[in-house]
Parts: sequence; structure tokens; C-alpha cells
Amino acid sequence: MILLNDHKLIAILALGAMLLALTCLAEAQQPKKIPRIGYLATSATSARTEAFRQGLRELGYVEGKNIVVEYRYAEGRADRERELAAELVRLQVDVIVTGGSTATHSVKEATVTIPIVMTQDSDPVGNGFIASLAHPGGNITGQSNFAPELSGKRLELLKEVVPKLSRLAVFGNAAVPGNAQMLKETELAAGVFGVKLQYVEMRISKDLEAAFQVANKSRSDAILLLVRGPVALPYQEIAELAAKSQLPAIYGGREYVEAGGLMSYGVSLPDLDRRAAVYVDKILKGAKPSDLPVEQPTKFEFIINLNAAKQIGLTIPPNVLARADRVIK
Repeated sequence: MILLNDHKLIAILALGAMLLALTCLAEAQQPKKIPRIGYLATSATSARTEAFRQGLRELGYVEGKNIVVEYRYAEGRADRERELAAELVRLQVDVIVTGGSTATHSVKEATVTIPIVMTQDSDPVGNGFIASLAHPGGNITGQSNFAPELSGKRLELLKEVVPKLSRLAVFGNAAVPGNAQMLKETELAAGVFGVKLQYVEMRISKDLEAAFQVANKSRSDAILLLVRGPVALPYQEIAELAAKSQLPAIYGGREYVEAGGLMSYGVSLPDLDRRAAVYVDKILKGAKPSDLPVEQPTKFEFIINLNAAKQIGLTIPPNVLARADRVIK
């Protein structure tokens, strides 16, 4: 047994304390890893991008300080979208946020390990992204923007704006998930309001003029677009054709109204982007995508374009204007 005198013991303890302090100092000086997020969308939308940034700020994240976001936009090109998805995977980001179904599909093909947060998808189960809303089961979670009941509400709004509405042209796309359910909801509302429907299939840009010709030949009083529409359908061209046909039209997304369309009522996509930040935060703190239920939309927006109304000689009733979340003048 070795006995140490007091002086040696004190020296050893002092040395140990010094080594511990140096170790703690070294650890404290080690830079903390800043999370890197990938954000992939078909096209750039300032309102949605800013909403996502707002969501991050609300959770205490400041871009460039304690989080980095790599934004990538495919400008409507499917091949470019796949390239950008692969690029984000190579960057080894911690989470990838997707702006829509095609972006989610591209990222899903690129990785099965990096967590993916959908800002929106009309049918995430049917598209094969998740097993169920309650239990996603893989590396994908986020939000669904599917709300077929809104189609009936759109017809109701049209009826208020066009009291004599008796014939309605409904533009849809059977290839889009949920089209059948939205059409069913529209038919139920049409039965209540005594409106006759003329369904018109519209999938690509080449179908646009033919669709409006059908609406005019069937003597439709207005148009209802069932879905927000795939990338192939240009918002501005649809709005211009509606104005040229002198037909009031209501859409499912603000993009059409901002491009010159009359009215829109639908899920607020910027709100979904803002809420996507909550998923990112949970995943960065250790949550697994497979354990985070996919949420349904909770915020909706009604937008009216008075310039478009004036262009077709339509007066929007004051009680309808009062309910609008935004009025474009």
C-alpha cells in the first residue's frame, strides 16, 4: 500500500482539477453543429417560403446563425427536380422539406434515411408516401392538404355571387388523387342548390381552350375548377380564358386569383409551410418521422379579385366581400 503525504496528494488533486478544466474548456470551444435543412419545391413562391421562415423564427431558429436552409426550386422541370433532390441528399442535410407531391416523390426516390417533411399532399397514402395518416411508418411525415368538402363550399360561394346560377361547368382531372371525391361533394351541393353540372376533363394546357368552348356551348353560367391543377396548367392562361369567356370562376388556390382570376377558396398553403417548421423542430430534437402523425389542414382562405369582377361586369355582394380574407383591388 502506497501512502502519499499531504503535499503530493494536493498536487495530484490540483493536476486532476486542471486536466478536467482543460477538457471542459476544449469541449466548450468545440463548435456546435448547426442543423442544415433542405427545401425542395417545383417552383419558387415567396409567400410560402416566407411562411416557412416565419415558422422557424417562431421556434427560435435564425437562418445563418443556428440553422441553415438550402432552398432548391425546379422551375417546373421534373428532371431538374430529381437532380436537386439528389443534390440535397449529397449535402447530407438533416431534414428535407418538400413543397408538393412531385417534390416528395423525387426525394423519396433519392433517400430512405433522411427525414422528409411534406408541406402538402392531396393523398399521401394513395401516393405511397406513408402507411397511414396516424402512423406514417417510414421516413416521411408532414401534412395533407386534402379537403374535398371545400368543393361544395365553392359552389355555394358562386351561387351567392351569381344568384341565377343554374348551369355550372366543372373542370377536373381524373388523374389527380381526390378528383372523384371532390366531384361527388360538388354534385351533392349542386343538388341542394338546383344547379346542373357539366363535367369537363382538363389535364394539360392543350385542353384549356377546348374546355372553355364546352363551357360556352353548354351555356354554363360559371366555372368551378376542382383542383389546384398540375404544373402543366398555367394559372394566368386559365384566368385569361375565363375573362375572355365572360364567365365567373372559382378556384381552389390563391395562385389563380393572383394571376387575374375571380375568386378562390381553399387550404392556405402558406399556413402549411409555416406549420412544417414544427415538424422540422421535432425531428431535430430527436423525433422519428414514423412516429409523427400527418396532419389535416386547419386554415382556409377566401380571396376575391375585384379587377377580375369588373372585367366581366360582375358585382360582388357586400356580404360576400366582408367574408373575404383578402380582396385584390
